[in-house]
Amino acid sequence: MSVSVKPSSQDGLLEGVFGSPVGDLYEAATVPEATAALRRALELRSFLAVAEEQVARVRDRVHEATAAGRDMGELSADDLRMDAELLKAALSIRDDYRVALGELLRTMPPPGPALARPVQFAQPKITMALPPAAPAAPAPARAGAAQARRP
Repeated sequence: MSVSVKPSSQDGLLEGVFGSPVGDLYEAATVPEATAALRRALELRSFLAVAEEQVARVRDRVHEATAAGRDMGELSADDLRMDAELLKAALSIRDDYRVALGELLRTMPPPGPALARPVQFAQPKITMALPPAAPAAPAPARAGAAQARRP
């Protein structure tokens, strides 16, 4: 199954931000005019969908191993310990992708047409005139130079 059709916990958020269903967003990302923010958001969404699928697999395996109807003699502490480690890693990765996607959506430029030219801010102009320069003072005598004799 392609990641573009795997569900993720952030699909509603993406649909709200970009205004289209996730499937349409993947299509829109294939055109050259697609924004970098859309492409990055969908890339993070794809990673998130895979990470959430891994969380679900481990969770389901633990539920199956600990089901009420199972023989207690089949339980393996080593298997459960390994599943706990895998679940911890998968949850950490999932959380990191959710944070990264949220940060991207929070900081990206708003969707819509880009400005034709950058905004120019008015620069203040200096209107004050400088005071006239002071007359030059005579150069001081050099130390150790012979002074002319006066008659």
